[in-house]
Amino acid sequence: MIGSHYVYWLTFALMMIGLYVVISHGNLIKKLIGLSLFQVAVFLFYISLGKVDGGTAPIITEGTQTYSHPLPHVLILTAIVVGVATLAVGLALVVRLFESYGSLEEDEILRRDTTDRDGVAS
Repeated sequence: MIGSHYVYWLTFALMMIGLYVVISHGNLIKKLIGLSLFQVAVFLFYISLGKVDGGTAPIITEGTQTYSHPLPHVLILTAIVVGVATLAVGLALVVRLFESYGSLEEDEILRRDTTDRDGVAS
């Protein structure tokens, strides 16, 4: 049972690693890497749902009885493009924050932001 569902265990492990990285690290680049890991796990999960044992590509040919469902693959292709664009926006924001605050650590940025707003160190 466990051996036949190794893809789901891998997906679960990647999701948990990505979630742990996002929660435990204050570095914004590491948070983006964690989000990307989580995103890849979701992609892997949806692609594995679309695979049918013994199924082929959904192209009608003689002698083929079982087809894999193409919709999850099409949706994931779109999600990959959206994910790359979102990652690019996140990286651009991180670069801008680094230029403004001189740090990639979330706590340091928040501290400097409250210091700049209040005019005094808190």
